[in-house]
Amino acid sequence: MYNRVILAGNLGRDPELRYTPSGQAVANLSVATNEKWRDRDGNNQERTVWWRVSVWGNQAETCNQYLSKGRQVLIEGRMNCDDNGNPRTFQRKDGSWGATYEVTAQVVRFLGSRGQAGSSDVTVSEYDGPPPMTEEDIPF
Repeated sequence: MYNRVILAGNLGRDPELRYTPSGQAVANLSVATNEKWRDRDGNNQERTVWWRVSVWGNQAETCNQYLSKGRQVLIEGRMNCDDNGNPRTFQRKDGSWGATYEVTAQVVRFLGSRGQAGSSDVTVSEYDGPPPMTEEDIPF
């Protein structure tokens, strides 16, 4: 089986860096992805999906150092789910239910420059899994 998610979006807030009791760094990111389309009636529609992203190790410390709210990032990682394979659900303080999309990052690419849109070649990676799949690798 294969579980890989690729997100390109903007940070909703500055990274939150913490350390586990064993000293391992973990940074939590909030990433927004946007989708725009026209509906059947010709009206413009837009949807924003928020993703919770966790980044581990040296990669987490680098993200904390260089990323800030509004910065564009490309995230490659795996989706985390509940025991049934669904997004994780939670109950809010007001009693309503919500769901969250959580990703553990394996590669974080910084897009744009600090405070500006554009392109940058900064890539932070600790992923040592299989090489990226090509169209020829897909079995269907």
